[in-house]
Amino acid sequence: MALIEVRGISKFYGPHAAVRDVSFDIKEGEIVGLLGLNGAGKSTILKILGTFLLPSSGRAVMGGHSVEDDADKVRELIGYLPDTPPLYEEMRVIPYLRFVAQLKNVAPRLIDERIASVLKKTNLQEVAWQPLGELSHGFRQRVGIAQALIHDPPIIILDEPINGLDPVQIVEMRDLILSLRGKHTVILSSHILSEITRTCDRILIIDKGRLVAEGQEAELDKAVARSMRVVAQYVGNISLAEIRKISGVRQVIEGQGVEKNSKLLTIECDGDVRSEVARAIITSGAQLLELGRDGDGLESIFMSLVRSSKLQTSAEVTHG
Repeated sequence: MALIEVRGISKFYGPHAAVRDVSFDIKEGEIVGLLGLNGAGKSTILKILGTFLLPSSGRAVMGGHSVEDDADKVRELIGYLPDTPPLYEEMRVIPYLRFVAQLKNVAPRLIDERIASVLKKTNLQEVAWQPLGELSHGFRQRVGIAQALIHDPPIIILDEPINGLDPVQIVEMRDLILSLRGKHTVILSSHILSEITRTCDRILIIDKGRLVAEGQEAELDKAVARSMRVVAQYVGNISLAEIRKISGVRQVIEGQGVEKNSKLLTIECDGDVRSEVARAIITSGAQLLELGRDGDGLESIFMSLVRSSKLQTSAEVTHG
């Protein structure tokens, strides 16, 4: 049974849909990433799961409790880091964490133990008595995660936890998030593609408030394999007519290659036609220098799915 169940949630502000009919499940111990451009609806989804917003329709259940009907129980189960950490800048780190622990109903006899634990986990010992207002952005983000962990919740919600961090801080934050795997269920949002694939077991791609795809990177790769772009660099002359005859090929564009005297072939196609293209080029007597997909990896997958979402949305508006 899923620890987090989301069924058809939508959030409207007047006629504008920030989130539209989103459904997904998250299992206990998973790290799941919401990936999308800025304004895609990621933060709205996390705010609904964190009981900061009510959905306009649909339901979200966290650990068996509805975010609408049992919000207090849900808050006991989650640790939440919004996109701006909820810090009181005049307070020092340890008194602030003690204050949050009391708000989260941590037993008085356990508070010092919990503070020591989260300070160590987030590497905050060196700034433990500094005012929050004097901390760097990276340390403020760590304090934000520390307050989310202080009551040892089973579910951690992190909204853009690496936003604004420098490269060293990103690596440290990545290690911190990975250290939560197994003991906590983590759902986080980001628009940084490389970090999603490095930290998450599964990815939910959000575009214009809709869930357009979900799965592991390899699974998402298969989802867009039906529509891909193949590029081939070669020397010599080939029959473009033979390339166009290949099943699934929709468009063929020939241009100048990178290597001296080479040509570049760009092929829009349905499905993976690389082996057929290689055979056609070699049969024509040309020398094949390079053959591959244009933009392999998560970035290509993401952009392909977003393009497909835009086409679908446009069709709905046209035919709606």
